[in-house]
Amino acid sequence: MAEDYPDPPTDPPSLSAAALQAKLDASESLRLLDVRDRDEYEQWRIRGDAVTATQLPFTKFLQAKVTGEVDDVVDDVAGTGPITVVCGRGEASAFVAGLLTEHGVEAQNLSDGMEGWARLYEAREIPCDAATVRQYRRPSSGCLGYMVVSDGSAAVVDPLRAFTDRYAADAADHDATLTYAMDTHVHADHVSGVRRLAAETGAEPVLSERAVARGVEDVTALADDETLDVGSATLEPRYLPGHTTGMTGFTVDDVLLAGDSVFLDSVARPDLEAGADGARDLARDLHRTLTERLAGLPDETLVAPGHYSESTPPSDGGTYTATLGTLRGRLPAFGMDREAFVEHVCDDIPPRPANFERIIAINLGTETADDDAAFELELGPNNCAAAPSDAV
Repeated sequence: MAEDYPDPPTDPPSLSAAALQAKLDASESLRLLDVRDRDEYEQWRIRGDAVTATQLPFTKFLQAKVTGEVDDVVDDVAGTGPITVVCGRGEASAFVAGLLTEHGVEAQNLSDGMEGWARLYEAREIPCDAATVRQYRRPSSGCLGYMVVSDGSAAVVDPLRAFTDRYAADAADHDATLTYAMDTHVHADHVSGVRRLAAETGAEPVLSERAVARGVEDVTALADDETLDVGSATLEPRYLPGHTTGMTGFTVDDVLLAGDSVFLDSVARPDLEAGADGARDLARDLHRTLTERLAGLPDETLVAPGHYSESTPPSDGGTYTATLGTLRGRLPAFGMDREAFVEHVCDDIPPRPANFERIIAINLGTETADDDAAFELELGPNNCAAAPSDAV
């Protein structure tokens, strides 16, 4: 049951999630006050190079209101300038922002809080001659997904269940019918929208044969040599294992939808399917993906990954893409000896995504979750890279 919070003593200005993200994208200085509990803040918070963040619990402001020490508490907020107050759903933060406003402090409330930020989903187009390719991004988790549109047909790659209505609406805006709903692999950080899109739009649900072999039901198994026609464009599967045994990207023209194989500043982690015991074998497979399976693609290939981190700069067009040649020069992994690569990747694996085992089970189809439960399960950072702080 949701907690009841007191009404703010005065109505503060509010800042939407989209407006906050625009400030982050523009590297504007942001002074954030997070009034959630410390453990919630440590697990998942808004980050950025221009962000100055302070965590002070909501109860501290309730007490300060009673004791008349609000100004003293404000002195504990790091940074200068207007304060944006953050909480889980925008209710506790509305009270605190109103309290600060009442005391002459320039403050605003992040409307709908971290939950509202988690519902932010933005799209930009990737240059491609053969089709319209839209890149979707969820800033709160760094998840990237894609829609390919050509001649009245559309395919969605790595859809999130929380945003299935968005894909259907965007296809309609392009006068297109959703033909395919596809995952590059069995995801561990978010609940897939493939089944929902298939049920609601008639799109054919597709995963690679190797992903289906993990026990996925009610989807079409795609062989490595099978292509998919989307209007006049062709999606060609690219087997890119290492993150999982079934990880399969897709090329359309000179764009590689890389899934969780190679990112713009790192490579995929190898432990989420087989655990620590199987990580080294999958890391060796990932090395072969980087050095052999991708070797046939030219440097001009535009890589569109499945995730980005808060430290990843976008391209000039605002998408999270880079040429394969750029990544070959940027990431030492492409030039590493296989066993050195395995040691480096397996010795620097970050914490696993929250609730990853249940999310995998839901995506396999062995467990179910309603929409609210699914949304709660995937809140937090994606943690799908092997070493997010080091360009492996």
